[in-house]
Amino acid sequence: MLAPTALPTETARFPKAVPFIIGNEVAERFSYYGMRAILPTFLVAQFFNPSHSPALTAVAEARANDFVHSFAALGYALPVVGALLADWVVGKYRVILYLSLLYCVGHALLAAFANDLTGFRLGLLVIAVGMGGIKSSVTANLGDQFTRYNAHLLPKAYGWFQLAIDVGAALSTAFIPELYARYGPAVAFGVPGLLMGAATLVFWLGRRRYVRVPPTGLVQGLRQTFGPGEGRAALRRVGVVFLFIPVVWALYDQSVSEWVLQAAHLNRELWPGFTPLPEQLQILGIVFGIGLNPLLTYRVYPGLERLGLRMSPLRRMGTGMVIIALALAIVAGIQHSLDAGGSPSVWWQVLAYFVVAGGTLMVAVTGLEYAYTHSPLVIKSLTTALWLLTIAGGNFFLGIMNSSIASGGFFARFQGANYYWFFVGLMAVNVTLFAIVASRLREKTYVGVGAAALA
Repeated sequence: MLAPTALPTETARFPKAVPFIIGNEVAERFSYYGMRAILPTFLVAQFFNPSHSPALTAVAEARANDFVHSFAALGYALPVVGALLADWVVGKYRVILYLSLLYCVGHALLAAFANDLTGFRLGLLVIAVGMGGIKSSVTANLGDQFTRYNAHLLPKAYGWFQLAIDVGAALSTAFIPELYARYGPAVAFGVPGLLMGAATLVFWLGRRRYVRVPPTGLVQGLRQTFGPGEGRAALRRVGVVFLFIPVVWALYDQSVSEWVLQAAHLNRELWPGFTPLPEQLQILGIVFGIGLNPLLTYRVYPGLERLGLRMSPLRRMGTGMVIIALALAIVAGIQHSLDAGGSPSVWWQVLAYFVVAGGTLMVAVTGLEYAYTHSPLVIKSLTTALWLLTIAGGNFFLGIMNSSIASGGFFARFQGANYYWFFVGLMAVNVTLFAIVASRLREKTYVGVGAAALA
């Protein structure tokens, strides 16, 4: 265990453990997004409509979307369990290391059972446990490396963390669909497994540099979290904000499933001689995110501050919600043209990816930072897990909706363009209620209490 002993002037810099955390995140996100990039189209082609029958297209795509979103919902719900193990029982380091190894096994199962739905489903389940179990601990572990002397660097660290996510996702989204098209699903699902192995190795190599906040113990953790005092009050404040975030993910996560399937019906020629695969278009949102992330952090937010407009975390999130709704309106317009028998250009989706990237960054980067900075030490992994639980909530709703559409249930009325307009209206209600609640919420931060607590 490494405890900081440096003087305040020496700690006003990024901790030495940060490169290992960032490197681990790049490789892990490559493995996850590489697998997920081809998942919707693979499920349709391999299991739900292998004959490519036009009559089965709508139901097959709804079944694939249900499958994808249900998997994501499980993966992003399990961080709560991982957080409790990390904060109260075994610590973040052991949770990340051991479940990363399990994560590798899940990828191996996908490659081995690419022709067997039962075995493939088992692989997804194992990945969900591995990915979900480590997710909250990885982000909280990043915050633990900072003291009160370099806490001002924390927003930039989370910005670099988001950049790591985007880089890993971009590389895999460009590369894995090509592998799938050229060499088939076994290779395309196997390569992400190799990258997850690399992620685990990078994390292990940094083992002597991490500040490790010891677990509190189960009884003490329960008392500090749910008993009277800071833990319960912080959970209440953070929880109120996070109640409005599932709708954000219900809109955004369509860009890696519904939008991909929509792209298969578009005129995808970006310029003469270049027509990307439907799965590869997802890279646009990632690339736009890589460009917009530093622009927002180093130019837009400081510029607004100089103009006297303070972009507090809650203001950033509210603004991001509005922008994400605009992206869905663009996609709804695309779908309206398709429903009318048109062949709209993929450039409209390019615009939608640009808009949704900016809005999601304003919510996602801020939300991760908010989860860490607005919770005391004993529940930092737990509040990070609650943030990830909002992703699960959004995907859970999408899974229910697509299952209903596939079976001709209540949501079957929301097909075609109406599907997307429904979400635009849902976000309009959501952001209105969020603005009312946020204007009345008193905030309290807990910064520099990770490494500093061990000094």
